[in-house]
Amino acid sequence: MSILFVLLMFLLIMSISYFRSVKVQPAAKPELRAGPQAPRMEREYGFAIPQDYCFHPGHTWVVKEAPEHARVGLDSFATNLLGKIDRVEVIGPNRWVRQGQKLMTVHGGGAVLDLLSPVEGVVTAINHDAVQDPDLITRDPYKDGWIAMVKSPDLAINEKNLVQGPMVAPWMQNNVTRLNGMLAQLSPALAQDGGLPVGGLLGRVTPELRQKLVKEFFLS
Repeated sequence: MSILFVLLMFLLIMSISYFRSVKVQPAAKPELRAGPQAPRMEREYGFAIPQDYCFHPGHTWVVKEAPEHARVGLDSFATNLLGKIDRVEVIGPNRWVRQGQKLMTVHGGGAVLDLLSPVEGVVTAINHDAVQDPDLITRDPYKDGWIAMVKSPDLAINEKNLVQGPMVAPWMQNNVTRLNGMLAQLSPALAQDGGLPVGGLLGRVTPELRQKLVKEFFLS
């Protein structure tokens, strides 16, 4: 009986020692980059296109940072049209935004634009550097001029609704062609053969034409 008791005590001590040695591993968190990385740029159709970025028809972009996290901003077509951006108002953090729903309001070029979110999800961070210095958005739209971080559970599905890969450059060229077509009819002096729009174009046209351009290219 005493031998059995000793064996049971030995097993109990061994069990306690084993469970003490096992450390509880914390749940893995998605690895997010500390800051935006400079995108790899390719020149196509005369445009500098950031690789692996997806574009909304309303001229906002998204780039994946982790399986469910993405960074969003304005594309160079938008920043060129606006020229100087006076103020940016982004919806607050922890707000849910749908794909194609207003993410921000941009004041610039004599216009007030509601720009649309390229993905659906929760806003987890806002680039306060860009909010405090909106010129940063124009100077560096694809890196330091980003607008917000969004946690998007359906990011892969959302991306299927966006312009991406080899379609980006032809889409950008089509936007410029449509823009020049509108300018040739309504403001011939500002039309151009190709490339991005004249910087600050929105501030150089009549209010009536400005409204038409905003509706045509920003879908608002």
